[in-house]
Formats: sequence, C-alpha cells, structure tokens
Amino acid sequence: MTDIAGTQLFHRSMPFTERLGVEVLEHTPALVRSRLAWDETLCTLGGALHGGVLMSLADATGAVCAFLNLPEGGQGTTTIESKTNFLRGVRSGYAVATSRPLHAGRGVIVVETEIHDVEGQLVAKVTQTQAVL
Repeated sequence: MTDIAGTQLFHRSMPFTERLGVEVLEHTPALVRSRLAWDETLCTLGGALHGGVLMSLADATGAVCAFLNLPEGGQGTTTIESKTNFLRGVRSGYAVATSRPLHAGRGVIVVETEIHDVEGQLVAKVTQTQAVL
C-alpha cells in the first residue's frame, strides 16, 4: 500500500522523484521504504533499470531516512558520500529500496539502503553519508 504522505514528502522535497515515479511505502525514523516501477525508458539497452536510476532511488530514500533522523537544530542534509554495489539487474516489476540509519550524529548521518526486486532478490546495497545542515 502506498504511503501518500511519504510520497508527497519525496515529491515536494525532491521533484526528480516524481518524474521517476517513485512511490513511498513507509517512512519512519527507523525505516524508509520506496519503490520504482520498471519502465523501458529508464533502462539500458539490455532491458535492465539503469544504474543511475537505482542510485537515484537509493539516494532519495536514504535522504529521507537521514532527514527523519536529524538532530535537534538540524535543518536538512546533503549527501557527501555514496557507495553502491550492484548485484543483479531489475528487468520487470519494481525496484524496492529500504533505508535504515546506521549512525545518527550531530554532524553526519550514515544510512544503509538495500534495493530488492519483486522476487526479493538483492539488487544493490548502498551506504551513504549525509552531512547535517
């Protein structure tokens, strides 16, 4: 089921996510889940979702997770480092991203995001560091 408030938060704060068609499934400080439907216009010639699309999904999902874990007085975050391991392609259905905070400090927040396909197979693992603004 789509989390309407979460989807609006993504689209309002990151309009690019609306253009990609990102839908939020859940958003709490402990867990943010979103998904993106496979679409041939977002693919490589081989029919797999482009790595940049998957990274965009992970970055947006991780950014909201970091935002929901801001320390008192924090105004927002910005990605200062992101590392992605691609493990398989997404050739149909959805890519589902799940982000969890690993560290929520005063100056940086570290988030881990896993992307799975509709069959539950791990597609990519992303670790990103967000600077607190």
